[in-house]
Amino acid sequence: KFGYLPKILLIKGIGLVAVGNNAVQCDVILDVFEDAMKVAFLSQSFGGAHPMTQAQIDFIDNWEVENYRRSVAAGNASGRAENKTIVVTGAAQGFGEGIAECLLREGANIVVADLNEEAGRKTADKLNGLAKSNRAIFVKTNVAEIPSLENLVHETVCNFGGVDCLISNAGVLRAGGLDDMTPENFDFVTRINYNAYFYCAKVVSKVMKLQTKYAANNYFADIIQINSKSGLRGSKANFAYAGGKFGGIGLTQSFALELAPFRIKVNSVCPGNYYEGPLWSDPEKGLFVQYLNAGKVPGAKTIDDVKAFYLAQVPMRKGCTPGDVTKGVLYLMEQCGETGQALPVTGGQVMLN
Repeated sequence: KFGYLPKILLIKGIGLVAVGNNAVQCDVILDVFEDAMKVAFLSQSFGGAHPMTQAQIDFIDNWEVENYRRSVAAGNASGRAENKTIVVTGAAQGFGEGIAECLLREGANIVVADLNEEAGRKTADKLNGLAKSNRAIFVKTNVAEIPSLENLVHETVCNFGGVDCLISNAGVLRAGGLDDMTPENFDFVTRINYNAYFYCAKVVSKVMKLQTKYAANNYFADIIQINSKSGLRGSKANFAYAGGKFGGIGLTQSFALELAPFRIKVNSVCPGNYYEGPLWSDPEKGLFVQYLNAGKVPGAKTIDDVKAFYLAQVPMRKGCTPGDVTKGVLYLMEQCGETGQALPVTGGQVMLN
């Protein structure tokens, strides 16, 4: 009637739903609606509410104070992922936790999806301590089970209204050559690093298809796999991990072809080694310690010797960090001209032909 689309809908069998561009906007709409209902109820005690005339509405809408408030709000710095809802699997610790924190600082709402409930809740609490208008939640998730992933997406939609990006980060490593790799370890690595990526894409793409169907034509959803430099070239005595990562890029390209008509981009980020992370730097069982004790680096006498050996293989002389990976993730989300790509973030250690 007045040229505005409805912001509050009552849907039979579902209930009251707020309609907005993002979760923050929907929260504001619900707050205003709740206040309006209180006013309508309480005002019955003294004659009922008296709706404003259109002239009064127009006056407030064009009031100089309201225009100033809008200009101030528009001038506030926004993050590169402002108001986006991003699910990060394996986000309770390590790379996933770092990526989740970086994206939260860029304005995203974060869903911490992990099987480790204690660490996952701790991470979500930490993120909420850093958040501004955005927030984080934890959802206990087993990425190797479709019902668990369906619950993850359900909880995300109920809390934030949709999923703008899913980052398939959860992964495991079981190194070993042909002689000592057991079928059980090989199957475990494959189930988490390869199969689970398929399960994630299968479940989340259903919701994303609905979102893009009714969104503006310039809206794209994203599925991003955190792959590895081992997905771009083989890894000695680590074929279970490398094979799953190579396969992951095949899935990325195939999913991208299938989902492009639905405005869903699918890409992979291939990080180099995160030397500061627990996988490498744990003082008791990190790879630096293991490689030193195993004599894998000729002539190495200290952990620093082992680290120097590996850094020497990186042209930029640095390990990969969650911040580096997040910049790659943000690039893939922001751009609208590529899908099915594997983006190396390796300090030049692996270069695409």
